[in-house]
Amino acid sequence: MARPITLFTGQWADLPFEEVARLAGQWGYDGLEIACWGDHLDVSRWDDAAYVQGRLDILERNGLTTWTISNHLAGQAVCDDPIDQRHRDILNDRVWGDGDPEGVRQRAAEEMKSTARMAAALGVKTVTGFTGSSIWKAVAMFPPASQEFVDAGYADFAERFHPILDVFEEVGVRFAHEVHPSEIAYDYWTTKRTLEAIGHRESFGLNWDPSHMVWQDLDPVSFLWDFQDRIFHVHCKDTKKRLDGRSGRLSSHLAWADPRRGWDFISTGHGDVPWEDAFRMLNAIGYRGPLSVEWEDAGMDRLVGAPEALAFVRRLSTYEPSAAAFDAAFSSH
Repeated sequence: MARPITLFTGQWADLPFEEVARLAGQWGYDGLEIACWGDHLDVSRWDDAAYVQGRLDILERNGLTTWTISNHLAGQAVCDDPIDQRHRDILNDRVWGDGDPEGVRQRAAEEMKSTARMAAALGVKTVTGFTGSSIWKAVAMFPPASQEFVDAGYADFAERFHPILDVFEEVGVRFAHEVHPSEIAYDYWTTKRTLEAIGHRESFGLNWDPSHMVWQDLDPVSFLWDFQDRIFHVHCKDTKKRLDGRSGRLSSHLAWADPRRGWDFISTGHGDVPWEDAFRMLNAIGYRGPLSVEWEDAGMDRLVGAPEALAFVRRLSTYEPSAAAFDAAFSSH
Protein backbone atom coordinates (compact mmCIF):
# COMPACT_ATOMS: atom_id res chain seq x y z
CA MET A 1 0.00 0.00 0.00
CA ALA A 2 2.37 2.67 -1.27
CA ARG A 3 1.79 6.06 0.31
CA PRO A 4 3.66 9.28 -0.51
CA ILE A 5 6.41 10.16 1.92
CA THR A 6 6.88 13.85 2.55
CA LEU A 7 9.21 16.02 4.59
CA PHE A 8 7.61 18.53 6.95
CA THR A 9 9.43 21.82 6.39
CA GLY A 10 8.63 23.37 9.78
CA GLN A 11 12.04 22.55 11.26
CA TRP A 12 13.78 23.72 8.08
CA ALA A 13 12.26 27.18 7.81
CA ASP A 14 15.62 28.81 8.55
CA LEU A 15 16.60 27.68 5.02
CA PRO A 16 15.08 29.09 1.83
CA PHE A 17 12.18 27.05 0.52
CA GLU A 18 14.00 26.34 -2.72
CA GLU A 19 16.97 24.88 -0.81
CA VAL A 20 14.73 22.59 1.27
CA ALA A 21 12.99 21.41 -1.90
CA ARG A 22 16.37 20.70 -3.50
CA LEU A 23 17.51 18.63 -0.52
CA ALA A 24 14.26 16.69 -0.25
CA GLY A 25 14.23 15.92 -3.95
CA GLN A 26 17.86 14.84 -3.84
CA TRP A 27 17.12 12.46 -0.94
CA GLY A 28 14.15 10.91 -2.74
CA TYR A 29 11.15 12.32 -0.90
CA ASP A 30 7.89 12.36 -2.83
CA GLY A 31 6.87 15.79 -1.63
CA LEU A 32 6.77 18.38 1.13
CA GLU A 33 4.36 19.24 3.90
CA ILE A 34 4.90 22.97 3.55
CA ALA A 35 5.10 25.14 6.65
CA CYS A 36 3.48 28.58 6.48
CA TRP A 37 6.42 30.42 8.03
CA GLY A 38 9.92 31.47 7.08
CA ASP A 39 9.89 32.11 3.34
CA HIS A 40 8.24 28.76 2.67
CA LEU A 41 4.64 29.89 2.24
CA ASP A 42 2.97 33.27 2.78
CA VAL A 43 -0.73 32.53 3.13
CA SER A 44 -1.66 36.19 2.76
CA ARG A 45 -0.82 35.78 -0.95
CA TRP A 46 -3.39 33.07 -1.56
CA ASP A 47 -5.02 35.17 -4.29
CA ASP A 48 -1.69 35.96 -6.05
CA ALA A 49 -1.73 33.44 -8.90
CA ALA A 50 1.88 34.12 -9.88
CA TYR A 51 3.11 33.54 -6.31
CA VAL A 52 1.12 30.31 -5.95
CA GLN A 53 2.39 29.02 -9.28
CA GLY A 54 5.93 29.92 -8.26
CA ARG A 55 5.67 27.63 -5.20
CA LEU A 56 4.35 24.82 -7.39
CA ASP A 57 7.14 25.38 -9.91
CA ILE A 58 9.80 24.97 -7.20
CA LEU A 59 8.26 21.65 -6.22
CA GLU A 60 8.08 20.45 -9.81
CA ARG A 61 11.70 21.38 -10.55
CA ASN A 62 12.75 19.10 -7.71
CA GLY A 63 10.48 16.18 -8.54
CA LEU A 64 8.15 16.91 -5.63
CA THR A 65 4.51 17.60 -4.98
CA THR A 66 2.46 18.60 -1.94
CA TRP A 67 -0.60 17.09 -0.33
CA THR A 68 -0.57 19.11 2.89
CA ILE A 69 0.39 22.50 4.26
CA SER A 70 0.87 23.37 7.94
CA ASN A 71 0.06 26.41 10.00
CA HIS A 72 0.77 25.17 13.51
CA LEU A 73 2.13 28.54 14.66
CA ALA A 74 -0.88 30.71 13.82
CA GLY A 75 -3.26 27.98 15.00
CA GLN A 76 -1.59 27.98 18.41
CA ALA A 77 -2.62 31.58 18.98
CA VAL A 78 -6.30 31.11 18.13
CA CYS A 79 -7.30 29.79 21.58
CA ASP A 80 -4.26 30.28 23.80
CA ASP A 81 -4.49 32.11 27.09
CA PRO A 82 -2.20 33.70 28.08
CA ILE A 83 -0.74 35.25 24.94
CA ASP A 84 2.82 36.22 25.82
CA GLN A 85 6.43 36.48 24.66
CA ARG A 86 6.41 32.87 23.47
CA HIS A 87 3.81 33.83 20.88
CA ARG A 88 5.69 36.97 19.88
CA ASP A 89 8.64 34.65 19.12
CA ILE A 90 6.69 32.42 16.71
CA LEU A 91 4.13 34.73 15.09
CA ASN A 92 4.65 36.96 12.09
CA ASP A 93 4.17 40.71 12.49
CA ARG A 94 0.85 40.58 10.66
CA VAL A 95 -0.68 38.30 13.31
CA TRP A 96 1.10 39.78 16.33
CA GLY A 97 0.18 43.38 15.52
CA ASP A 98 0.23 45.44 18.72
CA GLY A 99 0.30 42.32 20.90
CA ASP A 100 -3.13 42.89 22.46
CA PRO A 101 -4.10 39.27 23.37
CA GLU A 102 -7.63 39.23 21.98
CA GLY A 103 -6.46 41.02 18.86
CA VAL A 104 -3.76 38.40 18.37
CA ARG A 105 -6.35 35.62 18.68
CA GLN A 106 -8.65 37.27 16.16
CA ARG A 107 -5.84 37.89 13.67
CA ALA A 108 -4.62 34.31 14.12
CA ALA A 109 -8.11 33.08 13.23
CA GLU A 110 -8.06 35.18 10.07
CA GLU A 111 -4.63 33.73 9.25
CA MET A 112 -6.08 30.23 9.51
CA LYS A 113 -8.87 31.19 7.11
CA SER A 114 -6.24 32.45 4.68
CA THR A 115 -4.39 29.17 5.14
CA ALA A 116 -7.46 27.26 3.96
CA ARG A 117 -7.69 29.52 0.93
CA MET A 118 -3.98 29.04 0.17
CA ALA A 119 -4.39 25.27 0.41
CA ALA A 120 -7.23 25.41 -2.09
CA ALA A 121 -5.17 27.60 -4.43
CA LEU A 122 -2.35 25.03 -4.33
CA GLY A 123 -4.75 22.15 -4.93
CA VAL A 124 -4.16 20.82 -1.40
CA LYS A 125 -6.99 19.18 0.56
CA THR A 126 -5.54 19.10 4.11
CA VAL A 127 -4.09 21.67 6.50
CA THR A 128 -2.31 20.44 9.63
CA GLY A 129 -2.03 22.57 12.73
CA PHE A 130 -2.64 23.38 16.34
CA THR A 131 -5.60 25.02 18.06
CA GLY A 132 -4.08 26.39 21.24
CA SER A 133 -6.10 26.12 24.45
CA SER A 134 -7.41 28.46 27.10
CA ILE A 135 -7.38 25.62 29.67
CA TRP A 136 -4.02 23.92 29.13
CA LYS A 137 -2.68 26.15 31.89
CA ALA A 138 -4.95 24.22 34.29
CA VAL A 139 -3.59 20.78 33.38
CA ALA A 140 -2.15 20.30 36.89
CA MET A 141 -5.61 21.12 38.34
CA PHE A 142 -4.19 23.50 40.94
CA PRO A 143 -5.36 26.06 41.75
CA PRO A 144 -8.45 23.90 41.43
CA ALA A 145 -10.14 24.03 38.04
CA SER A 146 -13.88 23.59 38.31
CA GLN A 147 -15.86 21.62 35.75
CA GLU A 148 -17.41 24.92 34.69
CA PHE A 149 -13.94 26.31 34.02
CA VAL A 150 -13.02 23.28 31.88
CA ASP A 151 -16.35 23.33 30.04
CA ALA A 152 -15.81 27.00 29.23
CA GLY A 153 -12.49 26.12 27.62
CA TYR A 154 -14.10 23.68 25.19
CA ALA A 155 -16.87 26.17 24.47
CA ASP A 156 -14.26 28.84 23.74
CA PHE A 157 -12.48 26.49 21.32
CA ALA A 158 -15.72 25.70 19.49
CA GLU A 159 -16.76 29.36 19.28
CA ARG A 160 -13.40 30.33 17.78
CA PHE A 161 -13.00 27.38 15.40
CA HIS A 162 -16.50 27.10 13.93
CA PRO A 163 -16.03 30.26 11.79
CA ILE A 164 -12.60 29.00 10.70
CA LEU A 165 -14.07 25.66 9.66
CA ASP A 166 -16.82 27.47 7.76
CA VAL A 167 -14.13 28.82 5.44
CA PHE A 168 -12.38 25.45 5.24
CA GLU A 169 -15.64 23.88 4.10
CA GLU A 170 -16.36 26.68 1.63
CA VAL A 171 -13.08 25.97 -0.19
CA GLY A 172 -13.14 22.17 0.19
CA VAL A 173 -10.22 21.78 2.62
CA ARG A 174 -9.96 19.79 5.88
CA PHE A 175 -8.21 20.73 9.12
CA ALA A 176 -6.09 18.04 10.80
CA HIS A 177 -5.49 18.97 14.43
CA GLU A 178 -2.28 17.57 15.90
CA VAL A 179 -3.05 15.95 19.25
CA HIS A 180 -0.31 17.48 21.37
CA PRO A 181 0.25 18.78 24.90
CA SER A 182 -0.66 22.50 25.13
CA GLU A 183 -3.60 22.00 22.71
CA ILE A 184 -7.31 21.58 23.35
CA ALA A 185 -6.88 17.87 22.47
CA TYR A 186 -3.69 16.43 23.91
CA ASP A 187 -4.55 12.81 24.82
CA TYR A 188 -7.25 10.19 24.25
CA TRP A 189 -10.09 11.58 26.34
CA THR A 190 -9.47 15.22 25.44
CA THR A 191 -9.60 14.20 21.79
CA LYS A 192 -13.05 12.68 22.30
CA ARG A 193 -14.17 15.80 24.16
CA THR A 194 -12.79 18.07 21.43
CA LEU A 195 -14.63 16.21 18.67
CA GLU A 196 -17.83 16.46 20.70
CA ALA A 197 -17.27 20.18 21.30
CA ILE A 198 -16.92 20.89 17.57
CA GLY A 199 -20.01 18.81 16.79
CA HIS A 200 -18.02 16.14 14.91
CA ARG A 201 -17.77 18.46 11.92
CA GLU A 202 -16.53 16.52 8.90
CA SER A 203 -13.88 19.13 8.16
CA PHE A 204 -12.21 18.68 11.56
CA GLY A 205 -9.97 15.66 11.98
CA LEU A 206 -6.62 14.62 13.37
CA ASN A 207 -2.97 14.66 12.51
CA TRP A 208 -1.66 11.46 14.13
CA ASP A 209 1.80 12.01 15.64
CA PRO A 210 2.72 9.11 17.93
CA SER A 211 5.70 10.89 19.48
CA HIS A 212 3.38 12.96 21.67
CA MET A 213 1.52 9.89 22.84
CA VAL A 214 4.49 7.71 23.78
CA TRP A 215 5.84 9.94 26.55
CA GLN A 216 2.33 10.21 28.01
CA ASP A 217 2.06 6.39 28.07
CA LEU A 218 -0.80 6.40 25.57
CA ASP A 219 -1.09 3.61 23.03
CA PRO A 220 -0.70 5.29 19.63
CA VAL A 221 -1.79 2.18 17.74
CA SER A 222 -5.16 1.75 19.47
CA PHE A 223 -5.64 5.50 19.01
CA LEU A 224 -5.51 4.90 15.25
CA TRP A 225 -8.19 2.24 15.50
CA ASP A 226 -10.53 4.21 17.73
CA PHE A 227 -10.29 7.42 15.71
CA GLN A 228 -9.84 5.82 12.29
CA ASP A 229 -12.50 7.94 10.59
CA ARG A 230 -10.72 11.11 11.74
CA ILE A 231 -7.12 10.31 10.77
CA PHE A 232 -6.57 12.93 8.08
CA HIS A 233 -2.76 12.98 8.16
CA VAL A 234 0.25 11.20 9.70
CA HIS A 235 3.48 12.57 11.16
CA CYS A 236 6.43 10.19 11.49
CA LYS A 237 8.30 11.38 14.56
CA ASP A 238 9.72 9.41 17.46
CA THR A 239 10.26 9.73 21.21
CA LYS A 240 12.77 8.08 23.52
CA LYS A 241 11.83 7.74 27.19
CA ARG A 242 14.49 7.83 29.92
CA LEU A 243 12.40 7.72 33.09
CA ASP A 244 15.10 6.67 35.54
CA GLY A 245 13.55 7.71 38.86
CA ARG A 246 15.07 11.17 38.77
CA SER A 247 13.97 12.27 35.30
CA GLY A 248 10.23 12.82 34.99
CA ARG A 249 7.68 13.24 32.24
CA LEU A 250 7.49 17.00 32.67
CA SER A 251 11.24 17.24 31.92
CA SER A 252 12.11 19.83 34.57
CA HIS A 253 12.38 22.75 32.12
CA LEU A 254 15.55 21.16 30.74
CA ALA A 255 16.61 21.81 27.16
CA TRP A 256 16.18 19.23 24.39
CA ALA A 257 18.94 16.56 24.42
CA ASP A 258 19.90 17.33 28.02
CA PRO A 259 20.65 13.84 29.43
CA ARG A 260 18.71 14.70 32.59
CA ARG A 261 15.42 14.90 30.68
CA GLY A 262 12.88 12.14 31.13
CA TRP A 263 12.27 11.90 27.38
CA ASP A 264 13.32 13.47 24.10
CA PHE A 265 12.00 13.73 20.60
CA ILE A 266 14.29 11.62 18.47
CA SER A 267 14.73 10.79 14.80
CA THR A 268 12.17 8.37 13.38
CA GLY A 269 13.07 4.75 14.07
CA HIS A 270 15.41 5.44 17.00
CA GLY A 271 12.83 5.73 19.77
CA ASP A 272 9.98 3.89 21.47
CA VAL A 273 7.19 4.25 18.91
CA PRO A 274 5.99 0.76 17.81
CA TRP A 275 6.31 1.59 14.13
CA GLU A 276 5.67 -1.85 12.64
CA ASP A 277 2.44 -2.23 14.61
CA ALA A 278 1.50 1.31 13.60
CA PHE A 279 1.99 0.65 9.88
CA ARG A 280 0.00 -2.56 10.11
CA MET A 281 -2.81 -0.57 11.75
CA LEU A 282 -2.62 2.14 9.09
CA ASN A 283 -3.12 -0.66 6.55
CA ALA A 284 -6.04 -2.04 8.56
CA ILE A 285 -7.89 1.30 8.72
CA GLY A 286 -7.21 2.02 5.05
CA TYR A 287 -5.14 5.17 5.51
CA ARG A 288 -3.67 6.11 2.14
CA GLY A 289 -2.55 9.67 2.78
CA PRO A 290 0.96 11.06 3.15
CA LEU A 291 3.49 9.89 5.70
CA SER A 292 5.22 13.10 6.71
CA VAL A 293 8.66 12.83 8.30
CA GLU A 294 8.96 15.46 11.01
CA TRP A 295 12.61 15.71 11.95
CA GLU A 296 13.07 16.76 15.59
CA ASP A 297 16.22 15.43 17.21
CA ALA A 298 18.58 17.76 19.05
CA GLY A 299 21.13 14.97 19.21
CA MET A 300 21.36 14.25 15.46
CA ASP A 301 22.24 16.45 12.51
CA ARG A 302 19.15 16.95 10.37
CA LEU A 303 21.13 16.34 7.19
CA VAL A 304 21.74 12.84 8.53
CA GLY A 305 18.37 12.31 10.19
CA ALA A 306 16.08 13.32 7.31
CA PRO A 307 17.40 10.92 4.65
CA GLU A 308 17.81 8.12 7.20
CA ALA A 309 14.20 8.56 8.37
CA LEU A 310 13.02 8.44 4.76
CA ALA A 311 14.70 5.05 4.25
CA PHE A 312 13.18 3.73 7.49
CA VAL A 313 9.65 4.87 6.66
CA ARG A 314 9.93 3.71 3.05
CA ARG A 315 10.88 0.20 4.14
CA LEU A 316 7.94 -0.18 6.53
CA SER A 317 5.39 1.59 4.38
CA THR A 318 5.81 -0.86 1.51
CA TYR A 319 4.37 -3.72 3.58
CA GLU A 320 1.19 -4.89 1.90
CA PRO A 321 -1.50 -6.96 3.58
CA SER A 322 -1.45 -10.53 2.32
CA ALA A 323 -3.76 -11.18 -0.62
CA ALA A 324 -4.60 -14.62 0.78
CA ALA A 325 -5.16 -15.98 4.25
CA PHE A 326 -2.11 -17.96 5.36
CA ASP A 327 -4.30 -20.85 6.52
CA ALA A 328 -6.04 -21.18 3.15
CA ALA A 329 -3.20 -23.44 2.05
CA PHE A 330 -4.27 -25.99 4.67
CA SER A 331 -7.35 -26.80 2.67
CA SER A 332 -7.05 -29.68 0.18
CA HIS A 333 -10.18 -28.64 -1.71
